[in-house]
Amino acid sequence: MGIRQRALVTGGSRGVGAAVAVTLARAGYTIAVQCRADITSARSVLESLPGDGHTIVTGDLADPAGAQASVTAAVEALGGVDLLVNNAGRYVELPVTTTSYADWQANWRETLDVNLHGAANVTWCVVHHLLGRPEGPAGGRIVNIGSRGAFRGEPHAPAYGASKAALHSLTQSLAVDLAPHGIAVAAVAPGFIRTEMVAPLLDGPDGDAVRAQSPFNRVAEPAEVAAAVAWLAAPEAVWASGAILDLNGASHLR
Repeated sequence: MGIRQRALVTGGSRGVGAAVAVTLARAGYTIAVQCRADITSARSVLESLPGDGHTIVTGDLADPAGAQASVTAAVEALGGVDLLVNNAGRYVELPVTTTSYADWQANWRETLDVNLHGAANVTWCVVHHLLGRPEGPAGGRIVNIGSRGAFRGEPHAPAYGASKAALHSLTQSLAVDLAPHGIAVAAVAPGFIRTEMVAPLLDGPDGDAVRAQSPFNRVAEPAEVAAAVAWLAAPEAVWASGAILDLNGASHLR
């Protein structure tokens, strides 16, 4: 198989991040599972990963120092990073019509700090690691977890939708900028995914309506998103650089 690839997965302690970590480990990657503070969940993910050499790194990605510390720890523990998956995210429903001005400002600041600024800062650190490594940056990969909401809107969580639209734009800007260095950048844009966070919604009175958004009459499983991430990270997918891959079960077509 050659040199084993190394991946940093932010927000890797649960949900999609955990599924991505497992899928990549099965494909032969050594994984740095990043989390902000939930070490217990991160350790459970770590123990479920096939192979050895995996690690946990921590840091608050809303803080530039925390983003840098996460990348530094991953590079030191794994001996380098070849793939970055920007998965960490924040989703809070605060509609403009029912939210105080103070809460509105705070939510926008906190959401952008994690979903956009955090991803951008982690990306900067990984890119400069790739540019400085002895073997050169070629073959580096960045995959961002965006959202269907960036295209169809998020009426109850506009800060989230806007942050993901910005992340998609960042993806495409970096795809052009980094291609001459041999680094490919792409994103996935999932719709609803069955995770612990949305389980109460899916199991509640609105669950049927959510499932009916897709003609498959269901939502995605985390493993389905993880499979797409793994494909985008593969050498054969370099020509997908700049792509935003819809993963919404035909619930939103564009």
